[in-house]
Amino acid sequence: MAIVECVGVRKTYQQGKVSVDALQGIDLSVDKGEFIALAGPSGSGKTTVLNLIGGLDDITRGRIVVDGQDITRLKSSQLADMRLHKIGFVFQSYNLVPVLSAVENVEFVMMLQGIPRSERLKRSHAILEEVGLVDLMGRRPAEMSGGQQQRVAVARAIVSEPAIVLADEPTANLDSKTGEKLLALMKELNRSKGITFIFSTHDKMVMERAQRIVLLRDGMVVDTVINDR
Repeated sequence: MAIVECVGVRKTYQQGKVSVDALQGIDLSVDKGEFIALAGPSGSGKTTVLNLIGGLDDITRGRIVVDGQDITRLKSSQLADMRLHKIGFVFQSYNLVPVLSAVENVEFVMMLQGIPRSERLKRSHAILEEVGLVDLMGRRPAEMSGGQQQRVAVARAIVSEPAIVLADEPTANLDSKTGEKLLALMKELNRSKGITFIFSTHDKMVMERAQRIVLLRDGMVVDTVINDR
C-alpha cells in the first residue's frame, strides 16, 4: 500500500526572467514501511522531491498524495498539521533552534504535539543516548560540532515515531562509525515501528542499506535499483 504517490510532478523555479525546471514530470510511489534512497548528482532534484512530499514547497504541476491525502489541495494550516503529526524531517542545514539545548530541540516537536513533559523527557533522553549525545544534552547548537548537531536533528526527526521520515543527506556530516550507528537505529525503527524512510543521498552506506534506490538525473527518474538485502 502506497503511503506516498507523486504523479506527473513538475517544479519550475523562476530565476529573474529565466525559468528553471527542477523536476520534469516525476512519477514515484513509496509503499508504507519502505526504506528507500533517492540518488543522483547534485542538481538532479533529490532535495526538491523531499521538500514537495513534505509540503515545504508548492508544486508547479501534478499531484502528490501522502497517507491518503492529496496535499496539493490542502490549506497551509492543514499542511502544517500533517507535517507536525505525520512527517519527521532531517535537513542538511540541521534547522535546530539556536536558543534551545539539544534535549529541548529533541523535545520541541513533541511539545507542539501536546505530549506531557515527563513523557517528552523520557523519550528525549532515550533517543539522545541512542545517538551518543546524552552527555551533551544541555548544550546549545553553537556549542556542538556539525556532526553532533546532525545527530540531534536525526533524534528530533525520529523521537515521535512519525509515519514518514524525510532525510536529506543525513550522514553527510558524520564519520562512518556514527553514520553506521544512526542508520542501524533508523533501520530498526523502520523494521519494528513500520516508519517509512525516504533519503536523498550520495552516501554508498545509505544506498547499500536501502531496499530500493531511485536514480534521478536532470529532474527525472532514470532508473530504479532493487537491493537484495
